[in-house]
Amino acid sequence: MTEWQAGAVSRVDDYLVGEEPLEIRLGNRPISVTMRTPGHDLELAAGFLLTEGVITGEDQIASLRQVATRGHKSNVVRVDLRPGLKIDDARLKRHFAATSSCGLCGKASIDAVRVRGIARPHPDLRVAPDVLCLLPETLRSAQTLFGRTGGPHAAGLFDPMGKLIALREDVGRHNAVDKLIGWALMEQRLPLKDSLMLVSGRGSFEIVQKALVAGISIVACISAPSSLAVRLAWEFGLTLIGFLRGKRFVCYAGDDRVRLAVVRSAGVRGPSAVRLVEEKR
Repeated sequence: MTEWQAGAVSRVDDYLVGEEPLEIRLGNRPISVTMRTPGHDLELAAGFLLTEGVITGEDQIASLRQVATRGHKSNVVRVDLRPGLKIDDARLKRHFAATSSCGLCGKASIDAVRVRGIARPHPDLRVAPDVLCLLPETLRSAQTLFGRTGGPHAAGLFDPMGKLIALREDVGRHNAVDKLIGWALMEQRLPLKDSLMLVSGRGSFEIVQKALVAGISIVACISAPSSLAVRLAWEFGLTLIGFLRGKRFVCYAGDDRVRLAVVRSAGVRGPSAVRLVEEKR
């Protein structure tokens, strides 16, 4: 590779984050293809099936394995469910391909986006602002792939005192979250009612939805959330924090879980305090 720096040109060696397609199958039936960073693929498949509403628990999985294809390394995970388990075909017929940047691409309709049966998260979890401010550096220090390549996103699970419980990295934000939730599912730790999650990058609708499915009460993001993510957080009572950098963050929903002295504007409640900005057409 060739590097330009301050007018000087040199040849350099560099590491790149891996990105390859992963096909997830239910039995012999392909249901999804996602671009991901290889590694923790079984967790990714398990987390995907849970957060997409295909399954509701680890006990519904009979087997989970990678399948070799034509002598190449496996980019296929096969999931077999317990005999007699009925699956909503409407959730399977979406058979879509997701890019590494979007976990919702190809959804047939806005109604198909919402996973049915999401419960409100545990209301009693509390976290101190000073603890929140320590999380980004803890997450960054544990990102081994990012340290070598500068490429992948990360999702980290923390306890209320700021201790890192688990971390997963991937070229896609939603994949990192699915890997993390898949780990918790396979370790029989769900619901994650006493944990909070930090994700690198922005907080999108699918990130909030996946957190709700896993029972997570607090989601923090390094960057901004989207309007739909904020609306979903308000609707279900999830605490959503954005712009968590240095000694600053913005609480967009559920500030009762963060020990804040909040001064509220008169007559302003809920997401109506947020102005929406859309691309001009």
